[in-house]
Amino acid sequence: MTLLGIDTSGKTASAALCSEDCILSQTSVYTKLTHSQVILPIVKDVLKNAGLELKDIDAAAVASGPGSYTGLRIGISAVKAICYALDKKCIGISTLEALAYNMLGHRGIICPVMKARADLMYTALFTGDKNSIKRLTDDEILPVSEIIQSVSKLDGNVILTGDGISELMKNDILSNSDNITFSPPYLKLQLASGICGAALAKGKEAFYSPDRLNASYLQITKAEKDLMK
Repeated sequence: MTLLGIDTSGKTASAALCSEDCILSQTSVYTKLTHSQVILPIVKDVLKNAGLELKDIDAAAVASGPGSYTGLRIGISAVKAICYALDKKCIGISTLEALAYNMLGHRGIICPVMKARADLMYTALFTGDKNSIKRLTDDEILPVSEIIQSVSKLDGNVILTGDGISELMKNDILSNSDNITFSPPYLKLQLASGICGAALAKGKEAFYSPDRLNASYLQITKAEKDLMK
């Protein structure tokens, strides 16, 4: 399977072409431009570098949340448009699960943490062995203090990843713990290859038609808040 992956859930805009055993092409840009300005040119770039055209992909995968409301909608809209036009199937992948797949090969607990708002972060727990990732908890939005308390009680090898680790590294309990490490800078942010890895692990039967693709925000949007006033 040749899979197109897109992640626009955070500051990084990322697209990749992956097979079951190889990243064919990947481009990731940490940019101040809006994702709507850069993601389709990035898709064009990864296709050109791989010597492929859009019609050559078998399916597409995209970060479906949590993350930036606007960013998620841009990525999901792009994948829907591509899959409708090509009559291809797609799949939405948890941004946190994709971050965990950046740590594939870690043996122990993987804890992605993404900044949400104020003192809140998105997080979940996964466990990894040599070749696979398994989910331990659902995606949640929690106060930083609660995440610190929870992670500090975990046994075994624990690795933290995601843009939230810069805040957690300031905590003496976590930074001085013998069983807790932090992912390297080049793997801590969202990568489309992580989206592809998580999607490919689910198998072809997990993919579906683009009309079923939706975002999972974990917290209500501004528009929903305004309606509640």
